[in-house]
Amino acid sequence: MPTHEVTNQVPPMVDRDVMMHPALVEGLRREGAGWAEDEVHALGLLAGSEQAQQWGRLAERHPPVLHTHDRYGHRIDEVEYLPEYHRLMEVAVQHGLHGAPWADRRPGAHVARAAKMLAWGVADPGHLCPVSMTYAVVPALRTTPDLARDYEPLLAARSYDPALRPPLTKPGLIAGMSMTEKQGGSDVRANATTALARADGGYLLTGHKWFTSAPMSDLFLTLARTAEGVSCFLVPRVLPDGSRNTFRLQRLKDKMGNRSNASCEVEYEDTVGLLVGEPGRGVRTIIEMVNMTRLDCALMAAGGMRTGLAHAMHHARHRRAFGRALIDQPAMVNVLADLAVDAEAATTVVLRLAGAVDRAARGDAGESAFRRVALAVTKYWLCKRWATHAEESLECLGGNGYVEDFPMARLYREAPLVSIWEGSGNVAALDTLRAMEREPEAVEAFFAELDLAVGKDTRFDDALAMLRKQVADGEDLPYRARRIVEEMALLLQGSLLLRWGDPAVAEAFVASRLARDWGGAYGTLPRGLDTGRILERAAVAG
Repeated sequence: MPTHEVTNQVPPMVDRDVMMHPALVEGLRREGAGWAEDEVHALGLLAGSEQAQQWGRLAERHPPVLHTHDRYGHRIDEVEYLPEYHRLMEVAVQHGLHGAPWADRRPGAHVARAAKMLAWGVADPGHLCPVSMTYAVVPALRTTPDLARDYEPLLAARSYDPALRPPLTKPGLIAGMSMTEKQGGSDVRANATTALARADGGYLLTGHKWFTSAPMSDLFLTLARTAEGVSCFLVPRVLPDGSRNTFRLQRLKDKMGNRSNASCEVEYEDTVGLLVGEPGRGVRTIIEMVNMTRLDCALMAAGGMRTGLAHAMHHARHRRAFGRALIDQPAMVNVLADLAVDAEAATTVVLRLAGAVDRAARGDAGESAFRRVALAVTKYWLCKRWATHAEESLECLGGNGYVEDFPMARLYREAPLVSIWEGSGNVAALDTLRAMEREPEAVEAFFAELDLAVGKDTRFDDALAMLRKQVADGEDLPYRARRIVEEMALLLQGSLLLRWGDPAVAEAFVASRLARDWGGAYGTLPRGLDTGRILERAAVAG
């Protein structure tokens, strides 16, 4: 006889369209990609299916395995993935989450791609690393037209082929990045890898890379030192004659999260590389790739907030305590509404940034300038905020949230990564200050965006005036960098919500985040807010 009957447990959250949130649909239409709604919802349904969730669980539970040699002793330097990982990659490429928007002439193509990233990341965020880098490598390659002509069509092709073959013989390509070294980390100007010119115009690279993402990719952007200084190179895994380029995988990183994605250390020894951009201008060249991957870091944070909120809402609706559903308990209402405010603000701002990227790619100089600062401040704040958001969402599930059988532990381990990727918090904050000093037009474009909300709420106006004073005070700016950038990020989100958001969400955001009627943790919203309306919007995708 069973010792107990299982009751009051929450059913699995599967077979739902993860793209049903009103802020997603509204942003998609507002930023010019309403034409993509059907495909976005189709991908959202697949991402929320039991099958796709199982692909993601298996790919994360069984990380990639490194094989340095074959059974005969030949050096092969290959990473083996589960079939489920390749299925995730195949879907991502078929739906154009990689380089496809660069070949799509329709306005809003980059916005559609951003929405699909928000959707498909629910299945598994790890495999989106090589997907993101394939998207981001295209602007860097465009600094060298010959390379762009050869490789860009294949980076945009909706065909996934994981086999190692000469790149130009494949139907589609995946790109990676190999930038940092152990002695420098974010200080890439301290890189020691060298590049010697060959008579045929190529280079031979020698050195060690501390973090190389997605080592089974076809191409990698990397940095190495030439006589002119740090330069950028394109390194193929397989050479045109079919031989393997020297790309020795030393070990895979045993990461806390993001385990479905392989990250490794690589040794170059006379490794063939092709110069990208001008010699000695490698940091400026590769930063084009970094800027695009920063957008994806922000997208992953926004998507992670939405996923955590959805699981918390789902649990609260189905779990009863003290005689009623959790979602009817006032303290839980405050927590969930507070989480929902951040998730909706994050969704709104990342779609606005995707719109800026889209218009900048089509020649809009104003949007390009706005993107320069807005992307840095948003990457900083959302990626910092997600870790705290994930912890509170996990707590809504109680002890179950801390158990690996449930999805929240995985989400919690994933959250800190995007704050480290493509520039940690200090790097992102200081990069904003650098733009303020060197690119005044970018700062002007950012504040012009904020000014569009002036007059809609006096609390916003007061916070904006205070920010201007902080920026004008040039003393100890690096020391105050995080405080200034946080205020910039919050004001950007607040301005967008005041202009386009639901009034209940905008009011809660301004009252708590800008007017500071807020405690030190989630669940400390002030009284008098329309929490019912906030949760009604959040419940659509739950």
